[in-house]
Amino acid sequence: QVQLVESGGGLVQAGGSLRLSCAASGLTFSGNTMGWFHQAPGKVREFVAAIATTWSGSTYYADSVKGRFTISTENAKNTVYLQMSSLKPEDTAVYYCAAGRRPGPPQGQSKYAYWGQGTQVTVSS
Repeated sequence: QVQLVESGGGLVQAGGSLRLSCAASGLTFSGNTMGWFHQAPGKVREFVAAIATTWSGSTYYADSVKGRFTISTENAKNTVYLQMSSLKPEDTAVYYCAAGRRPGPPQGQSKYAYWGQGTQVTVSS
């Protein structure tokens, strides 16, 4: 059974930092694309960042987080991280980890077969 478990969310002031973690079990980590999405209240779930767990390690970011967020993996621990810096109130959302290898761009939700339960990030002004 595949499980993705996020952690690291919380309340932070604007300008602060948080690091989210997502531990994956029950799947072959390498070869999947690992992604982070977020969903703010009343809004649809949106792409944040993704990384290929292959030799290329290619990364992808939403324009709104480029230069502020960094996605990385620790393959030996089947874990993906999202380092978030210079946080803004508009970053407030539930953040979801996803894993998948379906055809399609890493920014698209249809690529991902597995999803975590989410972790809340709240940025106060």
